[in-house]
Amino acid sequence: MDWKIFLTIFASVFIAELGDKTQLATMLFAADKEVSKYTVFLAASAALIVATAVGVLAGSLLSEYINEKYLNYFAGAGFIIIGAITLYKA
Repeated sequence: MDWKIFLTIFASVFIAELGDKTQLATMLFAADKEVSKYTVFLAASAALIVATAVGVLAGSLLSEYINEKYLNYFAGAGFIIIGAITLYKA
C-alpha cells in the first residue's frame, strides 16, 4: 500500500466531510435519545462505504474511456459550477 496516497486521500475526504450535510444529518440522528449511537455509527459508516464504492467503481469505469486529464477538468468545472450556484443563491 502506498501510504502517501492513502494519507492524501484520507485527509482530502476527511476535510471535505467536516461540516458536510452528511455529518450534520448524522449528528441529528445521534442527538435522538431513543436511537442507539452504535446503530447511528454503523448505519452512517455503511452508507459512506457504499457511496465511496460507487465513486471508486464509477471512476474506474470512466477512466477506461476518458482521459484522466479530461476527468480532472470535468470535476473541476463541476465544483466551480456548484460553487457559483451556491454563491448566487446566498
